[in-house]
Amino acid sequence: MRFRNAILFIGLAIAWGSAFTAIKAGLEFFPPVLFAAFRYDAAGVLMLGYAVYATDQWLPHSRDEWVLVGIGGTFMIAAYHAFLFIGEQETTSAAAAIIVSLSPILTTGFARAFLPDERLTVLGTVGLLIGFVGVGVLSNPDPNNLLNTKTISMFLVFLAAASFALGSVLTRRVDGELPIETMEAWSMLIGAGLMHGASIALAESLTDVQWTGEAILSLLYLVVVASALGFLIYFDLLNRLGPIEINLVSYAAPVVAAVTGVLFLNETPTADTVVGFLLILVGFLLLKRNAISAEFDSVQLPLLSDREP
Repeated sequence: MRFRNAILFIGLAIAWGSAFTAIKAGLEFFPPVLFAAFRYDAAGVLMLGYAVYATDQWLPHSRDEWVLVGIGGTFMIAAYHAFLFIGEQETTSAAAAIIVSLSPILTTGFARAFLPDERLTVLGTVGLLIGFVGVGVLSNPDPNNLLNTKTISMFLVFLAAASFALGSVLTRRVDGELPIETMEAWSMLIGAGLMHGASIALAESLTDVQWTGEAILSLLYLVVVASALGFLIYFDLLNRLGPIEINLVSYAAPVVAAVTGVLFLNETPTADTVVGFLLILVGFLLLKRNAISAEFDSVQLPLLSDREP
């Protein structure tokens, strides 16, 4: 199919962008961390089933492999989603998605700190700083009241993005080799367990859940569409496109989150939201300019070689 990759990319952007809206809708009925834990209870089981079907190693064996899924479960699932779900209670779907799109930029910053082979150029440093400026514009903090609910919520979402970025860098320091499906499945299950523990520590209770039709729909959407279907598309595109082009979905997802937020939750993006998003996008392009250029060159060369002289 000629446009398969483009269709799948758009599908992934819709699945992951609309997830922010589904989270926002579901938070009306669930305590935030318990909501996130429920999501990955079910998503982890589905992903493990897929790992059993699609790979020849569905269970980690070595110590390094368990360390790998432990890091993924702690930082990329538990910390990321706990901070995100709590933070999104007092901010819009689009704003949360935009702050999360800072993750690829933060990943580069953490790589510079933890991976000795990684170096930031001058333009890369500028890109990193522009990304942070974008978050500042987006949050638009009140100097006279820096601890208002909006600023704190956005800071928690920023911590979510930072947790995911740190986890992705730390996994690169571990020698364990696992199929990505297996790593995702066990990370989800470990992360779900950690979030249940955090939920208990925060005194969240099952009695606080309102099992309405909308609550069940939002949870099912996150499990089936955003998690199960989204990750299946992600794995397919990762093999076809590589990690650089997949990173670009982080910048399509906020657009989807903004549109679905307007349609289903009557959220209205502000000028600060738009400017903050554009600054973060510019920061990403500056940081990843060489990798993006190399990816486009690798796509164009086969096309040019197929042309008749």
